[in-house]
Amino acid sequence: GDIVLLAKPVTLTEGDRVTLTTDVPVATDGTSKPEKLLYAVSLPPVHGQIEHINYPGVPISSYSQLDVVAQKVSDVHDNSRGAGKESLR
Repeated sequence: GDIVLLAKPVTLTEGDRVTLTTDVPVATDGTSKPEKLLYAVSLPPVHGQIEHINYPGVPISSYSQLDVVAQKVSDVHDNSRGAGKESLR
């Protein structure tokens, strides 16, 4: 089936950590198997990283829809000075 992705921008300031919820990325592929939906981080944040909450400090390059539903994925700003705000889209 068709894949539909709805996403709202997440804006972080220096040192912020934002847990991704289904308000941010939510996808459907027309099946009833969200555990099979995977997100790939093709363009990582410039001033931070995407992390699984069970492994803080370790960047991840993919995560599942179930991880998002369980609120196990965070976008973490690296607290670099002068970086200002950054958005995840």
